[in-house]
Amino acid sequence: MSLRTLALVSGVYDLLLGLAMLAAAPELARVFGAPQPVPLVNAWLNGVFTLALAGGYFWAARDVAARRGYLWWAGVFAKGLGALVFVLDHFANASPAAFLLFAGCDGTLALLTLLLLNSSTR
Repeated sequence: MSLRTLALVSGVYDLLLGLAMLAAAPELARVFGAPQPVPLVNAWLNGVFTLALAGGYFWAARDVAARRGYLWWAGVFAKGLGALVFVLDHFANASPAAFLLFAGCDGTLALLTLLLLNSSTR
């Protein structure tokens, strides 16, 4: 897989998640066995943040050689830290096991991004 393809996959993942958080946060919480977001604006702001990440991935995919820094920050740091937070919250606060799906997705994308960034040349 190329770094460009991975940036596009990450962008689509974040785009779909961000749109779901903006359009159907209560339903999304119910599907994952989480309490309803209160206040709802917190879920919407998470959706906005996720859409911003998606936009960054699509931007980076247009010229991965010049925009590697974004992929380090969003693709490795943000996704990796996000995965860690999901796992820690699951064990420390008994968040729903379904949240580990996000940890797995984010962690996999972070690891793949790290590997591709380290193996590709500028």
